[in-house]
Amino acid sequence: MRTLLYAFCLPILFACTPDNRAPVVLEDVVITEPRPGANMSAGYFTISNNGGEPLAITRVESPQFGKIEIHETTTIDGVSRMRPIPALEVPAGGSVVLERGGKHLMLMQPAADLSRISLDFYAADELLVSITTEIAAD
Repeated sequence: MRTLLYAFCLPILFACTPDNRAPVVLEDVVITEPRPGANMSAGYFTISNNGGEPLAITRVESPQFGKIEIHETTTIDGVSRMRPIPALEVPAGGSVVLERGGKHLMLMQPAADLSRISLDFYAADELLVSITTEIAAD
């Protein structure tokens, strides 16, 4: 499933870009279904910053998950490790891809009903973008 979600303009944080593009855009959003007996899921997407200032996404929240962390997988000396990172840095006018084996979201403590997933992305305490999507079909 290909998902393209546009952020709404938050006039307090950003003015819309001169060509009327949304300041923050998420594309190709994939939220995996938790495996039977597992208490976590993963999130992958491309996030673009159409604004003139870099963004630091410091928090992601969802009513469907008790906890969400931004993680990065790194491989050192042939050993892969997944660790939380404090912020997802998105350069001005640039994009960051969250993918398997790299940066991604870890969504933990899922609710019983995951028919629709809502995610809120924050820079410090300021809401940048809200999206709603579905669990990816395997």
